[in-house]
Amino acid sequence: MPLPEHFDFLILGSGQGGKALAWHLGRSGQRVAVVERRWVGGSCPAVACMPSKNEVWSARVAYLAHNAGQFGTSTGPVSTDMAKVRRRKQEMIDREIAFHLDAYKSSGADLIMGSGRFIGEKTIEVALNEGGTRVLTGDKVVINVGTHAAIPGIPGLQQAQPLTHISALELDILPSRLLVLGGGYVGLELAQAYRRFGSRVTVIEAGPQLVGREDRDVADEMQKLLEGEGIEFFVGAEPLGVHGRSGEQVGVTIRTASGELTIEGSHLLAAVGRVPNTAGIGLEEAGVALDGRGFIRVNERLETSAPDVWALGEGAGSPQFTHVSVDDFRIVRDNLAGGHRTTRDRLVPYTMFTDPPLARVGLSEGEAQRQGVIVRVARLPMSAVLRTEATDEKQGFMKVVVAGDDDNILGFTMIGSEAGEVLAAVQTAMLANLPYPKLRDAVITHLTIAEGLGPLLANVPPRSGQ
Repeated sequence: MPLPEHFDFLILGSGQGGKALAWHLGRSGQRVAVVERRWVGGSCPAVACMPSKNEVWSARVAYLAHNAGQFGTSTGPVSTDMAKVRRRKQEMIDREIAFHLDAYKSSGADLIMGSGRFIGEKTIEVALNEGGTRVLTGDKVVINVGTHAAIPGIPGLQQAQPLTHISALELDILPSRLLVLGGGYVGLELAQAYRRFGSRVTVIEAGPQLVGREDRDVADEMQKLLEGEGIEFFVGAEPLGVHGRSGEQVGVTIRTASGELTIEGSHLLAAVGRVPNTAGIGLEEAGVALDGRGFIRVNERLETSAPDVWALGEGAGSPQFTHVSVDDFRIVRDNLAGGHRTTRDRLVPYTMFTDPPLARVGLSEGEAQRQGVIVRVARLPMSAVLRTEATDEKQGFMKVVVAGDDDNILGFTMIGSEAGEVLAAVQTAMLANLPYPKLRDAVITHLTIAEGLGPLLANVPPRSGQ
């Protein structure tokens, strides 16, 4: 075994939180080593959020080109060159890799490419990608290992070698018919993208609705607008088995309320959840405990069961968004400097990048009901937002949840053009504890989508007894 090399900080995994912490500590004069098995910069810029949104945007351009006549522009035949779509995405990834390598160099943090596993407390053995082994020890350790796509135990699914969110973005051909297992964020974003590129697309969702964490009216609206683009849905459909192979010919047998049937396609995408990357990395040797689902158990300061060992991001059970991993970094950074930041009561927004997007922050109407919170709810169809008269983006609605006994905004959901941007305005008001009439009566630029917040909030029912 090679002699151990000692660092002030060891960071296993270079996701958003881990790399930001490494750069910060390196610039502060600490000796830092980051162990990354595959992707410089982690999955977000390499295979996940940024690449997927790159291709989603290419799909939107394809959609607008196909529908240009609606806006008075005449075009000839429109087709998609998937090799060019993939090349555009890869060029972005290459720029990101160069940026990350420069950031490591300028910070002084040592990026070590290889597979790491704990062989003792605060000790990691790294099987280097280029061959050989290094053993690293640290005064303090941060674990930032992320998650990977789940492949459930449906008979024949693993043998079918389904696409995941990673391999679906590597296709340089257009699937003639794409079958999608899962009606959540990944499944719906990629389903719409490939439909707009020209594939026939069928989505199979085992649950009673799409986007299971959302209110039923939100799920129904999302299904309606995607069906309007020609996507076929089977909801409440239990997958019984898979035959064939994705990329050649593949079929999924499902059980529905009306009986069993088999759906045939050329490609199959599995988008049914995430599994933490915590198995086989020696966490038991490090004294790091897991919860019942295999995520690293942390407290509100992101400290693990082992002293001077922290965990960040999805692998630690944080909400599975890059922006949450950034906040995890800030918590650990500030606490290392003597602060008292925690994950308690943080307000986490999220956006599904369909077109139009779905965005939410805070309580949904259904969550308030289940928690016994008395609320007032207002809705506004996007067709009532004046900007949509100019853009024809009239699908969707805004919905706000306001406390029943005061004027605080408790939650906001929107399906509509620029939903993620409008969401930020409402989130800011919530963080500032701004009573909703202040936002209702704000002078908002005309003609913008955010202008719809005025009429939405004007629909909030009065408090009981008023």
